[in-house]
Amino acid sequence: MDGSLNDLAFYRLEKAKEDLVRSKRELEISDYKLTLNRSYYAIFHAIRAANTLDGFDSSKHSGVIAHFNQFHVKTEDFPSDISKKIANAMNIRQLSYYDDFYIASKKVAEEQVRVAEKILGLVEQ
Repeated sequence: MDGSLNDLAFYRLEKAKEDLVRSKRELEISDYKLTLNRSYYAIFHAIRAANTLDGFDSSKHSGVIAHFNQFHVKTEDFPSDISKKIANAMNIRQLSYYDDFYIASKKVAEEQVRVAEKILGLVEQ
């Protein structure tokens, strides 16, 4: 790799794909909490890849998401409903890890895998 932004974006997209594969694997063995985590990170790495092509990065998840929404969703590069789906995925991941009484369900886990697949597919285009 020559260290270009395209190389970095490709690397991050590959990380997103790996997380999606892991998410599906965890879903198959009914580890819904980990499914939610890996689905979120598939989304996160995919949008981070898109942001890379703008020359943008942030150490905070909120910064990555805010930039993506401002420069990719509001400009209609991506459907407007993606913004809500990203926020929901982040919220669910946080609940599943930090709320002692949150129970990750199969239904929610399956939906988050579908959302991750959709977002990753859109970023790949």
